[in-house]
Amino acid sequence: MTGTAARYLYVTRHGEASPEETELTEAGRRQAALLGERLRGVPLAAVHHGPLARAAQTARLIGEQLDGVPVRPSAAAGDYIPYLPTREELPPETADTWLGFLDQFTDREREDGPRLAAEALAEFTGTVPGGEPRHELVVTHNFLTGWLVRAALDAPRWRWLGVNHANAALTVIRYAPGRPPALLLFNDTGHLPADLRWTGFPRELHV
Repeated sequence: MTGTAARYLYVTRHGEASPEETELTEAGRRQAALLGERLRGVPLAAVHHGPLARAAQTARLIGEQLDGVPVRPSAAAGDYIPYLPTREELPPETADTWLGFLDQFTDREREDGPRLAAEALAEFTGTVPGGEPRHELVVTHNFLTGWLVRAALDAPRWRWLGVNHANAALTVIRYAPGRPPALLLFNDTGHLPADLRWTGFPRELHV
């Protein structure tokens, strides 16, 4: 009978993008290459990335620093709204702010997001079959990173809101048999020089 083994999920937000978000900036390209260098010693089975150019380019640049690791597109790793909370779920003092923020998205985005979020949990989380641990990297966007962290911590579904992740920072989640998910690392930028550490992060949260 086949058992299960641990999955180590490495999650990053794409590198800094141009104002049009059609490509990475020079800083974003440096961030991606430096993250790839950091991950050279990790036995990655695959690099998954969302379909948008900034995520695909980040994944390609990371992959160039690795030795033969396949780089694979995945719609589930894209940029979308993973969950739409009701007013009753939200803290009263922030409900208007969050609902106003979510109202800017189209009906199509609001419909497709929860489906893709369920696909992401099915594709990227949980233990893996067999006896060998699996290490995978997902190059994605801020919202999905928040959703995966929220799920790992078993937090309320609305709590993906307000989880911020810097460009090319690293988060690691372990899914081990018989144990709850463990958040081993969150938003770590130790591989980046100081001038590249806070891009894509709200200025009031820089520390």
